[in-house]
Amino acid sequence: MNAQDTSAEPKPDLPLQIAHVLLIDVVGYSKLLVNEQIEFLQELNQIVRSTECFRAAETKGKLIRVSTGDGMALLFFHSPEEPVRCALEISRTLQEHPHIQLRMGVHSGPVNQVTDVNDKTNIAGAGINVAQRIMDCGDAGHILLSGHIAEDLAQYR
Repeated sequence: MNAQDTSAEPKPDLPLQIAHVLLIDVVGYSKLLVNEQIEFLQELNQIVRSTECFRAAETKGKLIRVSTGDGMALLFFHSPEEPVRCALEISRTLQEHPHIQLRMGVHSGPVNQVTDVNDKTNIAGAGINVAQRIMDCGDAGHILLSGHIAEDLAQYR
């Protein structure tokens, strides 16, 4: 790259943020009938919205919610503890809903807010990509943390 090439510089219209990401996936979603998919997602939305961490972050304006089709991504912007606490709270609530099987992944990293084809807020960047890879390593009932999150949380103790 020569000194004149500025293509690798961050663009001012894509501000970089560090997000603490909780990625949630409904296990076996694609095998469900369409009406079951809708019911599962509605129930999951109610469970997630009822968590204390979700409500607190939303009230402070420090939460971005993105549907992933078969789950969701929750991006917190205050502390790496937030997505972990939220995942644990969701997991405890799911004990009352054993028919819903989730896997969850947590990571902190850089993200950009972008506008998707439907003019809705979406997220791009390594923070969400790594959270997806972490989650993909899990099975039903798993909450997996990246090494980065685990190290950050160890400093809180």
